[in-house]
Amino acid sequence: MDVFELHRGDSPLILSMPHSGVELPPGLASRFHAHAVALPDTDWHIPRLYDFATGLDATIIRANYSRYVIDLNRPPSGESLYPGQATTDLCPTTTFGGDPLYEKGEEPSDAQIAKRRENYWEPYHLAIANEIKRVKAAHGYAVLYDCHSIASEVPRLFEGTLPVLNLGTAKSTSCDPVIERLVAKALSESEFNSVLNGRFVGGYITRNYGQPGDGVHAVQMEIGQDAYMNRGPGYQYREDRAESLRDVLKTLLLALISWRPN
Repeated sequence: MDVFELHRGDSPLILSMPHSGVELPPGLASRFHAHAVALPDTDWHIPRLYDFATGLDATIIRANYSRYVIDLNRPPSGESLYPGQATTDLCPTTTFGGDPLYEKGEEPSDAQIAKRRENYWEPYHLAIANEIKRVKAAHGYAVLYDCHSIASEVPRLFEGTLPVLNLGTAKSTSCDPVIERLVAKALSESEFNSVLNGRFVGGYITRNYGQPGDGVHAVQMEIGQDAYMNRGPGYQYREDRAESLRDVLKTLLLALISWRPN
């Protein structure tokens, strides 16, 4: 299994999907507790939710392996992106709810973490960097849209129910201010509740690659999963819920594609 799937488009827009993968390397599942084998913290159905993006000529980079192998949206050093708040590590050892992933004594060693970083993290980020370079060469700039979703209620991570649409711009530092206003306006006009730079301001991908002064503009979209799927057994996609959400997401991506720097 390849580390990621790449679809190249000719527009300025690049979509990253770092947490939608469900593959595990051989032998890893046997080290997990039974509840972890179901991969509950996956960004479920993100490729399906955004499958219209190929028709918009966007570039799409989609991870194949689970975030439980290694979290592609964390810095390689493993430092926390949210100091003082609950979160998970570069190679997670707990679920979002705080339950252990691994059977006792089966947690990854430092050497295993380094190997996962080499085998999975580095190729994915090399792909992002290469696609940004290609798109910038063609257009003079690039827009990176990092696609995420999460259970709408995770008491360990946030209180109450998460808004459906959570836009992160690293506290207004990862993109041109016009992009932030453009997307925030579209969100405010949609039927879904939304927030700008709330609990999720953007992970490593948004913060690292979003360099507006260098012509690279990045945003993160975290979606509350109740808006398009069931969280019960099987994590079923709900077309009846997803249709309206997809319309909003398409509007957002079209706005990003049509934007031009001054």
